[in-house]
Amino acid sequence: MSGEVIYNRIAMLRAERGISRRQLAEALGVHYQTVGYLERGEYSPSLFLALRIAEYFEVAVEVVFSTAPFPRIGAEKAG
Repeated sequence: MSGEVIYNRIAMLRAERGISRRQLAEALGVHYQTVGYLERGEYSPSLFLALRIAEYFEVAVEVVFSTAPFPRIGAEKAG
């Protein structure tokens, strides 16, 4: 393992759209366990796969993937 972590919002995007891991995997042409590995951060996608995932959800790749942790949903800054 390279130590480089890629954070993602795949699980959140799937939940918002009511899509199962298996449905996403079939649409992407990967094994459904691969989707689980991606969601848990156990596997970093190739650039090609990352772009295909973003395209599938119709969002920019930066919406799905980041090199820094995403802010928690609902965690608003006090101010």
